[in-house]
Amino acid sequence: MFTLNKYQNSQLLIEDLTSHIVNELKQAIVQKGHASIAVSGGKTPIPLFVSLSQQNIEWSRVFITLVDDRWVDDNDDASNEKLVMTHLLQNNAKLANFVGLKNSCDNPFDGAEMTDKMLDKIPMPFDVIVLGMGEDGHTASLFPGAANLAAGLDMKSGRKVVGMTPLTAPLDRITLTLPTILNSKNIYLHLVGESKMQVLEQAEKDHNVNQMPIRAVLQQDKVNVTGFWTAS
Repeated sequence: MFTLNKYQNSQLLIEDLTSHIVNELKQAIVQKGHASIAVSGGKTPIPLFVSLSQQNIEWSRVFITLVDDRWVDDNDDASNEKLVMTHLLQNNAKLANFVGLKNSCDNPFDGAEMTDKMLDKIPMPFDVIVLGMGEDGHTASLFPGAANLAAGLDMKSGRKVVGMTPLTAPLDRITLTLPTILNSKNIYLHLVGESKMQVLEQAEKDHNVNQMPIRAVLQQDKVNVTGFWTAS
């Protein structure tokens, strides 16, 4: 089930999304003794990361990983791991347990098995996954038309991650698979801009997941998906 929350500005969105995430993480810590969250990269979540980093949570009990990453060194500006280190794993959140997706293999296709084992450190199901969405309808690094997209969407593969070579973006990626993404208690879709609303409306009109992989998340009944959108 997909529901969409709309906000007058980005500040109000960030405040509410932060509140949702904090409540879920705190509740998980009370119930299980730990919590887990997977976050996306890019410019959009930076204000969210800054906000989360300042929250009063038992961060030492929180496990954080990425939804996807480019197969670059963690000191590269294109690295989502660097983004998280710079903006999220600061202040109070520097005590959190972080597991990245990149390893020493030459490419994400060779490295997927190692990353899969690395993710055994993350308690699953995730309590929260925060996704973004591209103008082409991709989410995580599940890109339309990519050669390995079918493997990423395969609900029976048993894989936590797969390598991906996008047709519409540079650099090879590693990404959580659809079953890993759906192995979550809460999925939050963070969107900013009128163009993203147009993409979202298009995604809801059809069922072709190869054309717009975000549909595989929006049009499933395994976990509730909540969208957080503002025009600017």
